[in-house]
Amino acid sequence: MKIYKFLIIAFCFFNSFAQNSKPKLVVGIVVDQMRYDYLTRFEARFSDNGFKKLMYNGFNCKNHHFNYMPTYTGPGHASIFTGTTPENHGIIANNWFDKFKNESVYCVQDNSVNPLGTASNKERMSPHRMLSTTFGDVNRLHTQFKGKTIGISIKDRGAILPAGHSANHAFWFRGEKEGAWVSSTYYSNELPKWVIDFNAKKLIGKYLKEWNTLYPIASYTSSGTDDNIYEHGFKGKEKTTFPYDLKALQEQNSGFSILKSTPYGNSIVTDFAVEAIKNEELGKDSITDVLTVSYSSTDYVGHNFGVNSVELEDTYLRLDKELARLLKSLDKQVGKGEYTVFLTADHGAVHVPQFLKDNKIPAYYVDKESFKEGIDTFLQTTFKDEKILKNISNQQLFLDYKRIKEAKLSLDEVTKALQHYLTQQPNMQYVFTRSELVKRNMTNIVGKLVQNGFHQRSSGDIAYVLTPATISYSKTGSTHGSPQAYDTHVPLLFYGNGIKKGKTFKKTQVNDIAPTVSALLGISAPNATTGKILNFVIED
Repeated sequence: MKIYKFLIIAFCFFNSFAQNSKPKLVVGIVVDQMRYDYLTRFEARFSDNGFKKLMYNGFNCKNHHFNYMPTYTGPGHASIFTGTTPENHGIIANNWFDKFKNESVYCVQDNSVNPLGTASNKERMSPHRMLSTTFGDVNRLHTQFKGKTIGISIKDRGAILPAGHSANHAFWFRGEKEGAWVSSTYYSNELPKWVIDFNAKKLIGKYLKEWNTLYPIASYTSSGTDDNIYEHGFKGKEKTTFPYDLKALQEQNSGFSILKSTPYGNSIVTDFAVEAIKNEELGKDSITDVLTVSYSSTDYVGHNFGVNSVELEDTYLRLDKELARLLKSLDKQVGKGEYTVFLTADHGAVHVPQFLKDNKIPAYYVDKESFKEGIDTFLQTTFKDEKILKNISNQQLFLDYKRIKEAKLSLDEVTKALQHYLTQQPNMQYVFTRSELVKRNMTNIVGKLVQNGFHQRSSGDIAYVLTPATISYSKTGSTHGSPQAYDTHVPLLFYGNGIKKGKTFKKTQVNDIAPTVSALLGISAPNATTGKILNFVIED
């Protein structure tokens, strides 16, 4: 009898220990447009308290990839937190053509809600287009909605999609003349008082100052020359060289929005995240909360200046300090060993093709207008009707079924003819038809990535893939969207409560993150999860 009582007491003790050993807070950090090699390229200049703290005191998945295309911000953030790819969660791009409404839609646009913190109708946003749950949603359900979920980002989609459908709040930054943190009535009828107070302090104005390099510019040896022809820059400044007087340039560059394209945009996010942790009392009890933080300015800087710019290097050296500041705040507010962090990215980026060409590396540009004109001419010549093509977007072609039927044409004949035409065009790697993508026996490796990003209801009738380092973009700055390694290979770092120290070159994929976090928390995976649990990162 005494042994029986002892076993009951022991079971209760260890069960209680197991429940209390869960992290009090999970922080999912996304660095927008971060190639994996930025960790190694800038490592020597990083401090011990930012990126390196996660790399060497946590678990580093060195061969982490996105397993679909197109690799954009909206699909990236959705895939990280839902544990699946666009074919299931439905966020197939940032913007896409809705063939049922014959209009372009934005991934988080929702005209049924109203903005909070601003009068602008441009901030009517919600996650309603995302078809699956996030691990934050599942945690809310698991804890009977006692565990909080909050999303924060400069970009609306970077805050909304990670936080999920049942989030307590999602906050994003509105620039222009306002320079304030905003939300929508999807989450509540008014902004929390602490957000109103934060905006009222107008602290963001302090960042409208000179942006110069953090260290002497001669020491920036991990990037190209400061003065070059591969960067776009800011309106009102002839050369894309340091320093940048942001206060003087703001009027010609959309007011406070200029901060998005500087490292100070990341500083604004850290400022706000620290306030959110404190005022929302995240991680203050044994019920796990979720905070998602997306640093978007790295994407704006990459698009503007390119992956080889001094501006980008400086942005990452400064971001390292922001991470250190966030981790220090977590130690103070939540407690060392009481929280878990993962850091990843939503996509990578390509070197500026013109820079590659000038250095004898194959790279090309495709002119969008000429590309469409060629297709129109082919359709007019072959089928006497160029208007059977409704839309070209996200490297997909959408056809007009009604017009094809009225012309008594065969849809299969039209798609196969277009497929053959496109494969003959310069800088075309692959072309897939809808009928090929809806089948489950795809053996082509790139084709499988296209398939994983292809939603049967929302996507087009033909998808094409350009050859490596070929883009439809300006000749200055970098972009992304392809299934190539420079766009798919991104960091994945785990750190904190329940995480082993270590590293691996095993291939991990974007849809593995959510089920791994779910396993750590002892909750169900999100409802459309297709990834696997990375058991080797979790402590026994």
